[in-house]
Amino acid sequence: MDLLALADFNLVARHGGFGRAARATGRPKATLSRRVSDLESSLDLRLFERGTRALKLTEEGRALYERTGMLLAELDETAAAIASGGDRPRGRLRISAPLLFSQTAMGKLAAIFALKHPEVRLEVTTEDRAVDMIEEGYDLVIRVNPDPDESLVGRIFLRDRLVIVASPNLRRPSGDRAVPVVARGVSDLAPFWDVMTPGGSATIAVDPVLRLSSLTMVRDAVRAGVGAARLPVSLASYDLAAGKLVHWGDVDGPEITLWALYPSRRLLSARVSAFLDCLKDAFPSGAPEELAAFLD
Repeated sequence: MDLLALADFNLVARHGGFGRAARATGRPKATLSRRVSDLESSLDLRLFERGTRALKLTEEGRALYERTGMLLAELDETAAAIASGGDRPRGRLRISAPLLFSQTAMGKLAAIFALKHPEVRLEVTTEDRAVDMIEEGYDLVIRVNPDPDESLVGRIFLRDRLVIVASPNLRRPSGDRAVPVVARGVSDLAPFWDVMTPGGSATIAVDPVLRLSSLTMVRDAVRAGVGAARLPVSLASYDLAAGKLVHWGDVDGPEITLWALYPSRRLLSARVSAFLDCLKDAFPSGAPEELAAFLD
């Protein structure tokens, strides 16, 4: 396979058209078109559907782009590393991270990374939605309890758990009386919360008097005495230690795990490897207490 033709194909696919790729790189449009046509002929496959106004990848073209784009990037990075005499992290690093982790820890973490690796241009986007790393150009994605994805590999770098907390001024419920609570979002409609205490498991009847989309807002409302809430122990630890909140018990549910995900490939770029090392340095064992200490 002609690597130059493959590189031009990836260039056109990434920019979404021959004209856009030509303008972005200064390459002749006719040359790009000829190279892609030659690649299609050699593979005996149509890689693009060519409309009058739009260019769209075929199913085979998308598969080729997804599988070769990262390989070509690795070749470029390897060549650059050899030319510079080492594998020092450099260039652009794009990361997608969830809202709560971004609000509480990502700013400090990004600053530590930037000071240690000044030749890397780190870009962090905050979002909780599922993203397509290849299509959207992310090098690393951080997610909470992600769904399995055969196209990605990764590692858990933090573990957390949910606890039920309240202001010291709010009395614990007794019997079947519902307690006012601050719920996260509009989808939390459970009329009871399962709670684990040293004395065993129990249920608490709840009355959601306030619904907020951010856990940091939930924590602030609980501190103000509006009601009880379920919060990650890392987010509540400081207030529990200071006596601003009291612990009613642990939530009976699955563990919270934070994953660092990246495309499945044998060689990681020096930039991604460096950021994974930064996560490991910040959270050596991945315990929630380490995240709580990092937030102080």
